[in-house]
Amino acid sequence: MKYTKDFGYMSIIQTISDVNNIFLSRRELTCDFAGISGKLRTMEATDMITKEFKLDGKVVVPMRLKTHVGMSKVTGIFYVYDDEVLAKKHINPTIVARVEKIKAKIAEAEKAAGGEGKTE
Repeated sequence: MKYTKDFGYMSIIQTISDVNNIFLSRRELTCDFAGISGKLRTMEATDMITKEFKLDGKVVVPMRLKTHVGMSKVTGIFYVYDDEVLAKKHINPTIVARVEKIKAKIAEAEKAAGGEGKTE
């Protein structure tokens, strides 16, 4: 995914908690993103977490991004699953539908941008 803004993501992510929830077979990450309040989107945050913690091939679900009043940081809660079926079983269907809708929009935008570049 290409960003229109360069956040320099490696230096701005601070891990608050990293819990391995054996009962639900998931990893629960809580992280602060410093200095990008109002600029960070959900899927950008998910991509940044995936790269930071080397979670390629796993399902990373953004549960919540919370901005703090008077501060320029965002706190994000992410669940990391090994299996997509298990993730869909545990997580609220509304959240799963929201994430899939965002992924579809991104894929459509990339497809449109790729098509325009080839015609010119």
